[in-house]
Formats: sequence, structure tokens, C-alpha cells
Amino acid sequence: MPSANEGTVTHASSLPLAGLEAGTLGVLAMLAWLGVSAAWQRRSFWTAANLMASTFYGDSAIHSGFASSTFSGLALYFSLYGALGSLFAALIRARARGARLLLAGLLFGVGWYYLSFAVIWKKASPLVWLLHSERQTVLGHCIYGGLLARFPRFLRREDRG
Repeated sequence: MPSANEGTVTHASSLPLAGLEAGTLGVLAMLAWLGVSAAWQRRSFWTAANLMASTFYGDSAIHSGFASSTFSGLALYFSLYGALGSLFAALIRARARGARLLLAGLLFGVGWYYLSFAVIWKKASPLVWLLHSERQTVLGHCIYGGLLARFPRFLRREDRG
């Protein structure tokens, strides 16, 4: 006997979930890029996560290597960028496809970088703003935005429109 709730997910509610999935995948790729680029610079792979952890732990979170405070930095990245993915999918809906969707994702990612690092982190967590590697972080946000544009692939077939 089929469930009474089966097939009741609407297009409006599946968009944020698809965006959350794309945002999570995007931040995972962005963090991998930031970790590899930090290692190339002979810094800790966990530098970006430790910087984000400084929001909660202050300068005691800034160290080389993985520590218990690194979890909070990773959690902040995943929750914030997952929520941004949901917002992106809800805003874009089916308005753009193909190259236009990719361009919208890239602009969203880079726009978020400039808004967050020039305004939000500068006030909320100055260590994040002061100690991040600008070029690598901008490129990481491009990777994030490019993967955000893949949110339609996470929609159910009947919700793709």
C-alpha cells in the first residue's frame, strides 16, 4: 500500500532541498580546493576551517593542523553555504538554464565572497577577514558557485520543469 505522503513534495519545497544539496557539494569542493592550495603554500590543509573556527574561539583556533575547534569551523562552512545554496535555488527557480545558470552561480558565489569578506567577516570575525588568502578564496567561491548551478540535477524528474 503506498504512503499517503508519497508524491506530495511540491516544486516549491524541492527547490531549497536541491539547493541545499548543491550548496553542500559546492562547499565540500571549495574546502578541498582551499585545503590543497594551503598545502601548496606550506600551510595547514585545515587553515580555512581553523580561520572560520576563530569566529567562536578567537585566536586560539588559529594553529596548524586539525583540532577539536576545527569541527566548529567546518560546521559553520557547511551550514552557512548549504543555506546559501537553498537561497540560490529558491531565487533562481527555472529562470535560467545552461550557461546563464552557470553565470548566475558564479556571480552568486563571487558576490557572496565580496559581501561576506568585505562587510560581514570584517565586523563579525576580523581574523577571518585579515588572515584569509584572497586569490585562493575567490577561486574557491567560483568553484562553489559553479557547483551551485547544478542544483536542477538534484530535483526529482517531475520537478525539473
